Amino acid sequence: MIVLGLTGSIGTGKSTTAAMFRDLGIPVHDADATVHDLYRHEGVAPVADCFPQALKEGAIDRKVLSAILAQAPERFRELEAVIHPLVRARETAFLKAERENGSPLVVLDIPLLYETGGEKRVDKVVVVTCDAETQRRRVLARPGMTEEKFALILSRQMPDAQKRERADFIVHTDGGLEAARKQVEEIIATLRQERD
Repeated sequence: MIVLGLTGSIGTGKSTTAAMFRDLGIPVHDADATVHDLYRHEGVAPVADCFPQALKEGAIDRKVLSAILAQAPERFRELEAVIHPLVRARETAFLKAERENGSPLVVLDIPLLYETGGEKRVDKVVVVTCDAETQRRRVLARPGMTEEKFALILSRQMPDAQKRERADFIVHTDGGLEAARKQVEEIIATLRQERD
């Protein structure tokens, strides 16, 4: 089974690209979606131990947590120490299930893949990219996004150019959905050929 890591900076179109892999029948494990689910399930107690103000009605309130981290970015490490092992456990279970299903190719959608050493757990890496102006426009159009939040997020991400240098494949999303889908199809075809 080929394990393909999918990453990209905020606003580059990573989630849309992950959906394209999924639509083409490739199983995808989404680290972000897993975190959101953990904030309602097994992550609640350990996160609430570190950030009690974020506990609302039995779940972790992401807005409150974001506000705390915006005020004290150094506390990201604390949160990651709690959440990353739980995400990793879910990822391991996903990979085990897909191996048992005989899946030839799976995608691990990991926003901070290079930043957390995730490239060591995958066979190949796809980096999703777009030009800086497109990225900025997309991100600032998100509800509740500010210049400050955008700057904070970018400060925690490896620069796009460095990611592209390290990638096995690159998907450019500034040319529209059809062009991006074609690139995804080509990646899948290349990996299938390598496997055969």
